[in-house]
Amino acid sequence: MANTELLEALTMLEKEKNISKDSMLEVIENALLTACKNNFENADNMKVTIDPKTCEYHVLAEKTVVEKVNDPVTEISLADAQDISGSFNLGDQVNIELRSQDFGRIAANAAKNVILQKIREEERSVIFNEYVDKEHTVVTGTIQRYIGKNISVNLGRADAILTENEQIKSEHYEPTDRIKVYILEVRDTQKGARIRVSRTHPDLVKCLFEQEVAEVRDGIVEIKSVAREAGNRTKVAVYSTDEDVDPVGACVGMNGARVNAIVSELGNEKIDIIEWDDNPAKMIENALSPAKVISVIADSDEKSAKVVVPDYQLSLAIGREGQNARLAARLTGFKIDIKSETQAREAGDFLDYENDYEDDYDEDYDEEYEDYDEDTDSEYLESTEETGDADDDYEEGKSES
Repeated sequence: MANTELLEALTMLEKEKNISKDSMLEVIENALLTACKNNFENADNMKVTIDPKTCEYHVLAEKTVVEKVNDPVTEISLADAQDISGSFNLGDQVNIELRSQDFGRIAANAAKNVILQKIREEERSVIFNEYVDKEHTVVTGTIQRYIGKNISVNLGRADAILTENEQIKSEHYEPTDRIKVYILEVRDTQKGARIRVSRTHPDLVKCLFEQEVAEVRDGIVEIKSVAREAGNRTKVAVYSTDEDVDPVGACVGMNGARVNAIVSELGNEKIDIIEWDDNPAKMIENALSPAKVISVIADSDEKSAKVVVPDYQLSLAIGREGQNARLAARLTGFKIDIKSETQAREAGDFLDYENDYEDDYDEDYDEEYEDYDEDTDSEYLESTEETGDADDDYEEGKSES
């Protein structure tokens, strides 16, 4: 006979809490065996069978047919066995079904506790596995309450902690506010999954671009590097694997729609999108945008660079409290020394590429021109002396004139 109540309960657990029905049937089987052990001195001869389709279960005690019963838990008299079936003889094994009423109250409660404990364990395991797969990704959560200076954020099936260090200083959070957070870490504990999230991590910006920009999501545009000072400014270096796709334009979007959506999510944090370049000097020049750069001398081995900018661009290149230069250094991985044109000339670090190039060009050109004239004249004279064509040409020209 089908156990409809148990079947419905397991189906609901599987649907609402994502707990496998098969695993719960195994738990119930073990719980019934535990009840047998608590109710009978020896339960080694007990077994439980459960039909997974109907949830109909049977608890059976295997007993040996004997003439005189010394242990009623493991033995049955020949007369009682033959009452069940006349085919039983001494030494045969008989399966006797036990009813749940045969279990004592203590045994029944023990079975109930085992099942409830297993349900909680399975639920914790399911939640942990769900969120550990989302580690290092962005999810949307709802602000619940403040716990000291930390914030509890509900992610749906679990709560996460947004610590003070991972909060954007300029943002103020209110209960029920919906925010996007980056999952830093998911740990399994006795009290369930412990999830730490962040609003300041640089990869939060990267993940937001993956959500907003189809080209980034499809791998056509790659985000090579991100440098961020949360709440103030972020620099993002992008690269396109397709020559026909402008990486900066793709990330900015039509009328800035794509980048503006990210800026809005980050509380109007400024975002500079620059094009990645394998040439360190060119990359450093791009990273210092919006400042104009005169020259960059980069040492790849030392990971250092000397940059010269126009005098009027020095403050822009350095940025407020050194922010622009600091972010450019993080973005490129180079230690950047920025000087104005005047400072560079005074220090002897400035190379006047234009004048040096013109001087070298003029000298090389004059030498080549002189060599060319001498060689050409000598070759021409030698050829005309042999043929006499030069004199004939001169006479013809004279007569015509």
